[in-house]
Amino acid sequence: MSTLPAGTEFMRPFLPAKDFELSKKFYEALGFEKLLDASVAIFRMGRGEFLLQPYYQKDWAENFMMQLMVDDLDLWWRHIQSLDLARRFGVGAPKAPALQPWGLRVAYVTDPAGVLWHVAQRRPDADHD
Repeated sequence: MSTLPAGTEFMRPFLPAKDFELSKKFYEALGFEKLLDASVAIFRMGRGEFLLQPYYQKDWAENFMMQLMVDDLDLWWRHIQSLDLARRFGVGAPKAPALQPWGLRVAYVTDPAGVLWHVAQRRPDADHD
């Protein structure tokens, strides 16, 4: 039997920011709630959180991926399209939802540092989504 406390643990990855102020605005535009704005910024969406740090290493940032699981990908896609992210933040154009070989419908968004976000539709019949 484990002696570790249980029930309060959760993970918060550290994401890179090439331009810290621009990245904070990007995540706020997407709809993340900013909980802290100091030497790092903490963002929340639903039960998930991450720390945005003013640290950037190109190879690392462009190989970093996050997944945002959503109940209604079509609604999210309309929201993402309405933001005009490429023009406003100088990022690549988001990629429209498509069914992936592993069974999830996914849209792709890249942040100003090059972090790739998989915005994925939960499947109602899958425990692990």
